[in-house]
Amino acid sequence: MSAFTYDLHVHSCLSPCGDDDMTPCNIAGMAHLNGLELVALTDHNASRNCPAFFRACAEYGIIPVAGMELTTAEDIHLVCLFETLEAALSFEEAIQPHRMQIRNRKGIYGEQRILNERDEVIGEDPWFLPAATSLDLETAARLVDAYGGACYPAHIDREANGLLAILGAFPPEPVFRCAELREAEHAALAEGRTTVVSSDAHRLWELKEGGTPLELDAPKEDPEAVRHALIAYLKRGAE
Repeated sequence: MSAFTYDLHVHSCLSPCGDDDMTPCNIAGMAHLNGLELVALTDHNASRNCPAFFRACAEYGIIPVAGMELTTAEDIHLVCLFETLEAALSFEEAIQPHRMQIRNRKGIYGEQRILNERDEVIGEDPWFLPAATSLDLETAARLVDAYGGACYPAHIDREANGLLAILGAFPPEPVFRCAELREAEHAALAEGRTTVVSSDAHRLWELKEGGTPLELDAPKEDPEAVRHALIAYLKRGAE
């Protein structure tokens, strides 16, 4: 077993609510300064800054995870993480037909910038990314599983877009064996489930610093094995 300092919920400047400074290179650099070893990029309903993030993390010896914060039809946020970059990008393609076609109003919500490995803008998403998709909770969870990923409700200790605030309790289906908290002291809300504590950072100074490490059955020098172990852990929960 290896213990990893981690942050599994970070937004880049592709999310309109993310600061322009939240570039792949800046995020990797700040994560390194904060002593993080395992970091997931999880933009709203998108994964297109993950390729640049993977390359940036390689420069700092950080193990990157490709992901997304999906908004379900119930307006619940799900953290969706994948073993491979390719799976995450394919998953994004799969949800495109389920996204709401609302034009992003950059002057109000912010830009949705797609960057390359040098933090240069190579495109932008014209449609407002955080809008709810047409995927209900159960369908979204099945789709994540079909792409070999793991998903769990984000920030259940927050009212906005939190599963508990919207549904009042964990549903019988889908079965979530893990839940995310903003603050570790709220673990009782998870009702015995495995918990991860992540930042939901939209600004560089919000990235998590150290904290309780995550133990995974994989060597630190093998990123693919670490991502495989992470997805397996999130799916089964702590035993």
